[in-house]
Amino acid sequence: MSRENKINLQLSGLEPLFINEESIFVNVGERTNVTGSRKFLRLIKEEKYDEALDIARNQVEGGAQIIDVNMDEGMLDGVYAMTKFLNLIAAEPDIARVPVMIDSSKWEILEAGLKVIQGKGVVNSISLKEGKEAFIHHAKLIKRYGAAVIVMAFDEVGQADTYERRIEICKRSYDILVKEVGFPAQDIIFDPNIFPVATGMEEHKLNALDFFRATKWIRENLPYANISGGVSNVSFSFRGNDKVREAMHSAFLYHAINHGMTMGIVNPEMLEIYDEIDPILLEHVEDVLLNRREDATERLLELAESYKGEVKSNEKAIAEWRNGSVQERLTHSLVKGLDEFIEIDVEEARVNASKAIEVIEVNLMNGMNVVGDLFGSGKMFLPQVVKSARVMKKAVAYLLPFIEAEKDSTSSSSAGKVLMATVKGDVHDIGKNIVSVVLACNNFEIIDLGVMVPPEKIIETAVKEKVDIIGLSGLITPSLDEMVYLAKEMDKLNIKIPVMIGGATTSRAHTAVKIAPEYEATVVHVNDASRAVTVASNLLNSETNVDFSKALRQEYDTLREGYLNRSREKNFLTIEEARKNKFQIDWENYQPIQPNFIGSKTVEVELSELVNFIDWTPFFQSWELYGKYPAILTDEVVGEQATQLFEDAQKMLSQIISEKWFTAKGILGIFPANTINDDDIEINLPASSFQFLTLRQQSQKTAGAPNIALADFIAPRESGKQDYIGCFCVTTGFGVDEKAAEFDRQLDDYNSILTKALGDRLAEAFAEYLHLKVRKEIWGYASDENLTNNELIKEEYKGIRPAPGYPACPDHLEKPTIWKLLNVENEIGVTLTESMAMWPASSVSGYYFANEQSKYFGLGKIKKDQVADYAKRRNISVEQAEKWLAPNIAD
Repeated sequence: MSRENKINLQLSGLEPLFINEESIFVNVGERTNVTGSRKFLRLIKEEKYDEALDIARNQVEGGAQIIDVNMDEGMLDGVYAMTKFLNLIAAEPDIARVPVMIDSSKWEILEAGLKVIQGKGVVNSISLKEGKEAFIHHAKLIKRYGAAVIVMAFDEVGQADTYERRIEICKRSYDILVKEVGFPAQDIIFDPNIFPVATGMEEHKLNALDFFRATKWIRENLPYANISGGVSNVSFSFRGNDKVREAMHSAFLYHAINHGMTMGIVNPEMLEIYDEIDPILLEHVEDVLLNRREDATERLLELAESYKGEVKSNEKAIAEWRNGSVQERLTHSLVKGLDEFIEIDVEEARVNASKAIEVIEVNLMNGMNVVGDLFGSGKMFLPQVVKSARVMKKAVAYLLPFIEAEKDSTSSSSAGKVLMATVKGDVHDIGKNIVSVVLACNNFEIIDLGVMVPPEKIIETAVKEKVDIIGLSGLITPSLDEMVYLAKEMDKLNIKIPVMIGGATTSRAHTAVKIAPEYEATVVHVNDASRAVTVASNLLNSETNVDFSKALRQEYDTLREGYLNRSREKNFLTIEEARKNKFQIDWENYQPIQPNFIGSKTVEVELSELVNFIDWTPFFQSWELYGKYPAILTDEVVGEQATQLFEDAQKMLSQIISEKWFTAKGILGIFPANTINDDDIEINLPASSFQFLTLRQQSQKTAGAPNIALADFIAPRESGKQDYIGCFCVTTGFGVDEKAAEFDRQLDDYNSILTKALGDRLAEAFAEYLHLKVRKEIWGYASDENLTNNELIKEEYKGIRPAPGYPACPDHLEKPTIWKLLNVENEIGVTLTESMAMWPASSVSGYYFANEQSKYFGLGKIKKDQVADYAKRRNISVEQAEKWLAPNIAD
C-alpha cells in the first residue's frame, strides 16, 4: 500500500485524481487563464465572475481533469482576483470536483491561491531561475501547503533549450527538492520546455526530439516524477493553419506520451485523431518532430500551403477571394495589407460609383471600419494596421486625380481634422507617426507638422485649418515644459480646441498636474495608439463630448490633488543630510585602473558589426507589442504578428547593411577625473578644465541605504587617487530621415516607421558595442570579460554608461559639456537642439564609469533646496533650473 501511494501523484478537488503508470493522459483546461483567453480576461476585469465561472464549468464538462487558473495581467490585482475566483469555485461542486492548477509568475499570487484552494492542487510554477535559495524557500512553503508543483527547466543561466540542459536542470532541481527539502518525489511535475519546430532556424530542428528524449530520461532516472507542458507551443510556426496545427499537436502528444509525458495543457478542439491524420501530412509532420530529414522543415512548409485558407502565394486561394464582390475584395486587401490588386478594384468601384469620392467614403471606409473593429477587439495588431494604412493611401492616391476633376461638386466627410506635432526642440516622431496612421485608418484627416514645431506654428495652423483636435508629442523632459507653455498660450488666446498629449516622457499624472490646469478646454493624455481613436471619437462626438470632458476634468482634478498630497507627505532629507548619507566606497583600498588610452577618438564601424548587439525587446514595444524577445515570438496572443514584424525587420536590416542606407559615426573620450564638492566631477586637461554636475537622491531611505549621486563612483580629490571618467556619442541616424522620407513619398508608412525603429535599435547597439570595446580594450578595466548578448542586455558587466536625460541623471544640460569636451558636432556631425535633443534622432550619448561598485539607479524626486543649489553650481537662475528638472521636483 505504501509503495502504491508513493508512486501515485494524488491530486484532488472534491474528487480524487490519481496519476500513475496506468493513467491516461491528463488534460489541463487552459481557458481560465487571462494570458490565453481574451474573453476570460475581459470578464475578470469587469468582475463578471459568474460568467467567468461558466468558462471553468465548460472546461470541466469538456473533459478537463485539471483547470489552470492564471491572473497575471498588468491591470489586475492578481492576489485579489485569484483569491476571489478560487473561493467562488469552491462553492460550485460541478467545477470544484476537479483539482486546480494555480498558475502565476508571481509568488504572492501563487501563495494567495494556496491559502484558499480546495483539495490538493498544483502550483505552476517554480524554477532555479532566481537561484537555489529562492527555489528552496518556495518549495518548502508549497510542501507546507500540501500542493504538488510544476518545475520549469530554467536556472540562473537561462531556459533549457537542449537535451543536455533539460536533463541537467531537472536532475539538479529534483535532487534539491527530494534530498534537501524532503519534497515528495511523486508531487514533482517537470516541464522540460516545449518550443516551436519548423521555424526555419537550424537550432530549432531538435526542439521536439529533445523534449521527447528528456521526458524519457526523466521518467527513467528521476523516480516517480511526472512530465507536463504547453503543447500548442510546438506548432507556433503554423499559426492560422489549423489543419496542420491539429496534426502537429496530435503527433507530438502521441510521441510525448510514449516517451512518458503524463499531463499537459492542450486545447481539445485543436487535436486531430492520430489515426485519422492524412498519411502524407502525418509523414511530413513527424519528419519535423523527429528530425528525420534535413529538408523536413521546407517540405512541411510547402505541403502546409495546400491546407491554408488564405495564402497570398497560393493561386487557388487568390482565385477564391478574387471571386468576391468589389467591396469584399477591397476589404480583404485592406485587412490583409495586400496592395497587389488595389488599383484594379478601386477602378472598378469608381466606375460603378456616381463620384470618385464615394469610393473612399463608402467602399474604402467600410473596409477600414473592419480594420478598426479588429484592432479595437485585439484581433489585429499595430504593425498590421500600419500595413492596412499603406494600402489605403495607395488607393486614395489612385483616386485623387478623379476627385480633383470633380472637386467643385464634391464635399468629403471625415471623422475630424487632427493636427499632429512633435513640440519645439524635440526630434522624435515614431510614436506620433503611428498614432497618425491609426487615426487616418479611422477616417480622421491628419495634418502632420513634423518635429521641432514651435508653438506659434502649431497655434497658427490649428486656427487657419480649423482643426478639431491638436495632438502633441514629446520624448525628452523639456518637451513637457513646451506643452505647458503651449497650453497657457492657447488659453490666453481663448482657443477651445481639445488637446491630446502623448510621448515617452509624458504621463497621465503630468498632464493632470501640470498641463490641464493651464487650459480651460479639454486636455487628455493618450497612453498608446490603440486608445487614440476612442479618445478622439469621444472628444468630437456631440452626444458624448460634454460628459467625456466633464468626467475627464473631474478625474484629473482628483489625480492632481492626490498626487500633490503624496508629494507633500513623503519624507525627504535636506541636500546636506543626503550628502552625509552618500554611497560609501573604501577609497583608501581602491586603486583606479589606468586606461590604455587617454584623450578622445572617433570610431568607425560597419553596421554589420552591430547586429549582434541589438536588443529587440524595445523594438517590439515601439510597435505596441509587449513581451521580451525572443519569447514574444511564441507568445499565444501577439506571437504571430511579432514573428511577421521580426521577419520584415530582418529583411530591411539586410538591405540597410548591404545597401549602406545609414552611416555609423561615433566618438569617445577617457579623461583624468576626481569628485569635488561632493556632487561634481572635475576633469583637468592641460589647457582647460570641465565639470560634470550630478544630482543626488533626497528621499528618506530605509536604514543602511545610501542617497546616491553619480559623483559617488569617482574618487574624491582629497583621496589622493587619480580616477578617470569617459563619455561618448554615437549615431546611426545619418540617412534614416532621408530613407524614411523616400518611403513616405511612396505612401508607405509601414516601412517609413520600420526604418526609424531600426535606426534607433542600431544606435543603441552601437552604444553597447562601443561600451564593450571600452571595457575590454580602449580603457581595458575588464579585459577578461566574456558575456553573451543576453547578459549584455541585462547589464551584467562591470561599470555603467548612464545617459543625461535618463533616471540616474535626468539633467539634459549635461549634454553641452559632453559636446564641448569631445567636440562632437565638428567630429561626427551630431547636433543638439535648444531643448537638448540629439539630431539625428537615432543617436545615443552618455558617460563611462569603471568602478565595479557603480550601478544604475533612479534619482527620484528632489527638494527645492537641491534645485537652488544646482542652479548656483550651474550658474543659472532657479527658474531655469526648475524648467529642466520639473518632473523630478517634489513640490
